[in-house]
Order: sequence, then C-alpha cells, then structure tokens
Amino acid sequence: MILYFDEDRMPDEGTRGYMQRAAELVLEGNGIDPKNVSLSVTIVSKDEIRELNAEYRGIDRDTDVLSFPQFDGDLADFIEESEALAEETGEAGEVAIGDVVICEEKAQEQAEEYGHSFERESVYLFVHSVLHLIGFDHIEDEERKEMRAEEERVMDLLGLPRE
Repeated sequence: MILYFDEDRMPDEGTRGYMQRAAELVLEGNGIDPKNVSLSVTIVSKDEIRELNAEYRGIDRDTDVLSFPQFDGDLADFIEESEALAEETGEAGEVAIGDVVICEEKAQEQAEEYGHSFERESVYLFVHSVLHLIGFDHIEDEERKEMRAEEERVMDLLGLPRE
C-alpha cells in the first residue's frame, strides 16, 4: 500500500503510520491485496473543502472528509484489469484507487466535540474515506450499520477504539 501526501500539509509521522496500517487493514479485510494499491491524501482548510464539496457534490458547505474513487464498479475487477494491463504492457505498477481529502479544522473540532485526540479523529475520517473508495456507503440504514462496523473493526485493530 502506497500513500501519497502533499509535502506542505503532511500529518505527523505517527498519524501517517496509522493511516498506512488502516488502509492495509481495510483492503485486506475486504479481500483486496494492498501490495500494488495506492491512494493520495490531502489535508485542506474549511474554505478549500467547501469549494470541493460545492464543485463535486453540489453542496455549498464545509465537511470533514471527501472521497474521490478512481474507478466505477467493483474495485477487485478494477485491480484485476489494471494488473492484466500491466502484464500485457510489461509495465508493472501501482493501482491508484482514489483520493482522500480531510479538513484539518473540522477534524480538530470533532475531536474536541467527541472527547478524543485529533490523531484518532483524523485516522477515523481516513478509514471512513477509504471505505468509500472501495465501495462502502451509508445512505441506507443497513449500509450505514455495515460501514460503521467496519470502521470500528479497523479502529479497534489499530488500538484507537471509540471511548
């Protein structure tokens, strides 16, 4: 698993380590080998995430995290097709599954509101977003329950459970 961060707004080393392991746990827990998978993580301000939310979702307000998948349909099929193409062309490479955008200010506000650390909130938002990248959603109650259970499973494995 390869994570790309903007060097100007990079989380601290501990948070990056949690994010790395979290992404691996999400993928492995859903039957996806993280070996050649990558995604980017961008930390932004409230103004920046509001602009993105308005442009891409038509919602003119800030939010805590946005997910931008790089594929349509089933992720396992996307990875398989990408690997087949790499074999065919002789160009082994990574499969970029999408982009995660986290609002640092919202993460800080929510950490204070929920009574836990900024690091835990940032990692939780990251896990939530990676789950969106691989196809999870929370529109319907049953989907929301399944996604929440997966978020908590990963956070527990990381040693960052809900308190």
